[in-house]
Amino acid sequence: MVGSGFGNILKIPELKRRILVSLILIGVYRVGVHIPTPGIDGAALADFFASQRGSLLGLFDMFSGGAFERLSVFALGIMPYISSSIILQLLTVVVPHLERLSKEGAAGRKKITQYTRYGTVILSVIQGFGISVGLEAMHTAGGSPVVIAPGWGFRILTVITLTSGTAFIMWLGEQITERGIGNGISLIIFAGIVARFPNGVFKTLRLVQNGDMPIFEVLGVLVLMVAVIFVIVFVESGQRRIPVQYAKRVVGRRMYGGQSTHLPLKINSSGVIPPIFASSVLMVPATIGSFVDVPWVKYVADHMMRGSWAYQLPYVILIVFFCYFYTAVQFNPVDVADNLKKYGGFIPGIRPGKSTANYIDRVLTRITLGGAVYVSAVCVLPSVLSFRLGVPFYFGGTALLIVVGVAIDTLAQMESHMITRNYEGFLKKGMRVTGR
Repeated sequence: MVGSGFGNILKIPELKRRILVSLILIGVYRVGVHIPTPGIDGAALADFFASQRGSLLGLFDMFSGGAFERLSVFALGIMPYISSSIILQLLTVVVPHLERLSKEGAAGRKKITQYTRYGTVILSVIQGFGISVGLEAMHTAGGSPVVIAPGWGFRILTVITLTSGTAFIMWLGEQITERGIGNGISLIIFAGIVARFPNGVFKTLRLVQNGDMPIFEVLGVLVLMVAVIFVIVFVESGQRRIPVQYAKRVVGRRMYGGQSTHLPLKINSSGVIPPIFASSVLMVPATIGSFVDVPWVKYVADHMMRGSWAYQLPYVILIVFFCYFYTAVQFNPVDVADNLKKYGGFIPGIRPGKSTANYIDRVLTRITLGGAVYVSAVCVLPSVLSFRLGVPFYFGGTALLIVVGVAIDTLAQMESHMITRNYEGFLKKGMRVTGR
């Protein structure tokens, strides 16, 4: 049962240590969210963000765990790292040198990770400078400036502070992945989203008490959240199983092989990566437009509101693109077909080699389309509905997909630790938690 499964965690010193390390590092991240960047008038900044509700800044603030709204040292969050990862993965497909590195195993991946870090610092410097310039031009409705002492001193200090904060978050994520449990970057985003949930609940209760939001709308939002969580858990556990048969082989006087198995293909093999990547791409122009005082740029930024089709349509297109792109990066049908042929495996009714690769690719293309439609619907529909209902916090489908997906992956890693040490997992036998 689930209770006994959690009880087994305390019996495994290594797993207990990894969980403790993850919690401590996440706690360090949450402390940094509340450390303000020097030279900012906090009250004036709060007035500005109060007028930006519903814009993409709310989504950016969700990924930063509230650090962007406070303009803390972690204001840029982990998004520059994610953007750098997108660029490197796209370049891996078109740059021969990076493609060779990706196929060189651990050494090649280490080199690509190093390039990703360099790209993160460069993007952080650019975004930090843009934000510092934009902050200097910001004033409250009463004419009070947001920046106490504008000038190059403030700009350089802000760039150094925000870049250092992002680099530190990147280091925290890598330490969680290496020494803790789960994917560090995903857990940091997970912690930021969950940390803002209680504040959203209190705001909702205040609106209900004041009569600004009917209780039936609150119940509708809760039902919507439960329904979306159910759909996410159901689809994330779905697989398309391709039957595989291994031919019998005679080695000496013994006969090996002949067993039947299957090749599992997840409906959503790309996980939470597509909505995160799509959001990070759309945040760049929207953030620039919110700080730059140029008429046509401001026009675009004002119309890219969450819940509007000017935002949702490119968002869906980017989700579909990244679903196919990330699946292609993670799963190569040609390599799978070659490995099956090498070890005497074949798909019944399909010739080994190229025909097998084409068959796997065709099946993968079809289920990826279904996965892309599912991810798009989960990320867009609840966000639109919650925006129409006036929910006072950003906790739409994107956040739910990330929270539930990261929780499933982390539980799967914890369960694998317990099972490898002959302990019972969280669920009964035959009901294992499967991650991506």
